[in-house]
Amino acid sequence: MKDLSDNLDTLDWLDAIRWTADGLVPAIAQDAATGDILMMAWMNRESLRLTAEEGQAVYWSRSRGKLWRKGETSGHQQVVKDIRLDCDEDVILLKVEQKGGIACHTGRRSCFYRSLKGDQWVGVEPVIKDPDAIYGSN
Repeated sequence: MKDLSDNLDTLDWLDAIRWTADGLVPAIAQDAATGDILMMAWMNRESLRLTAEEGQAVYWSRSRGKLWRKGETSGHQQVVKDIRLDCDEDVILLKVEQKGGIACHTGRRSCFYRSLKGDQWVGVEPVIKDPDAIYGSN
């Protein structure tokens, strides 16, 4: 990540992104080693800039209205290996090393753990760790 962050002051790389009207861009986290899609979240300019600078995934939480460092509560950080922009310049792909092997708040490896079987969504990936053990019970 150093190559990109070393040039942050001289590049207008954030201006190349087609942000939504509310200043966000969807970001897909992909396991850099396996290619598995782990999750999708939103980023704003600050979160993407911080991600590039720090080498750790930082997202924008729409529900909380604030920056969200992946793993700040769970310990399941995402170390960013590569940041890519799609051809339409409106989706970010983060190739990451997923610490702890869990990306989903449900305790699963991936947020995409349900598969359409006929007319029903069926869970096809196991819970690796009980979410209460990760976050505590509410």
